[in-house]
Amino acid sequence: MNLPMVLAEAAFSGNLQIALAALGIPLGIGLIGFKAVESVGRNPGASTKILVQSIIAMAFAEAIIFFVIFLGT
Repeated sequence: MNLPMVLAEAAFSGNLQIALAALGIPLGIGLIGFKAVESVGRNPGASTKILVQSIIAMAFAEAIIFFVIFLGT
């Protein structure tokens, strides 16, 4: 195997993983927000609990990109 080719392939696959994570995470955050708004519409009395849980879930989803960037480079 050619070492520069292997290194180039590793760099490309790492960048591809970062790009896919950067595209997928906003979709996940949007789905979390959509479902939170939908559930508050069904049960307005539980809006505080839903808000807290959705913010925590969004923070966990957003933290994934930092792991991907750290491991991808």
